[in-house]
Amino acid sequence: MAGLRLIVGLGNPGSEHARTRHNAGFRFVDTLAARQGERFGLESKLFGETAKAVIDGQPVWLLKPATYMNLSGKSVTAALRFWKIEPEQALLAHDELDLPVGSARLKFDGGHGGQNGLRDTMQLLGHGRFHRLRIGIGHPGHKDRVTGWVLGKPSVEDEILIGHAIDDAIDVLPLAVQGNFMDAMTRLHTNKGVGSGK
Repeated sequence: MAGLRLIVGLGNPGSEHARTRHNAGFRFVDTLAARQGERFGLESKLFGETAKAVIDGQPVWLLKPATYMNLSGKSVTAALRFWKIEPEQALLAHDELDLPVGSARLKFDGGHGGQNGLRDTMQLLGHGRFHRLRIGIGHPGHKDRVTGWVLGKPSVEDEILIGHAIDDAIDVLPLAVQGNFMDAMTRLHTNKGVGSGK
């Protein structure tokens, strides 16, 4: 399988959303850019902010849609067209209610699981054949509490655990960029770190 050329962090723009659970995807690409000494700049024709990273010698575009979560697909599809990148060469990083805090999982294809950024992207693409990085934010226990949970800020402890999950995922990115997704998944999913449930 072809390697990655685009990594998208899903989230909501604006300082009031900056540290919410829903912005775990933004946090992932922000962390990646910071490690590379890169800064995001607004790219209006792509409806988002972009930066460029070099991972294992390969240039990879980073994108943060500025459209709000439920319209993320507008930015994602614009970037794929503009840079002539196939969906299979894209990774969308997002918050995941169904994973415990501190865990991160790679996945290819599948449904959107109620995640609005994925839902909009899949609607515009007509399929879900792209890579996902699911960053666990845990579940509040009842569906009526989900909206407040997702849009709320994690506890200090959970914030640290999400940071660990992001670090673990960044560690396996070189494998994904090379197209070694099975190896990347194996390493990430069997990680003995905090919150991996091992």
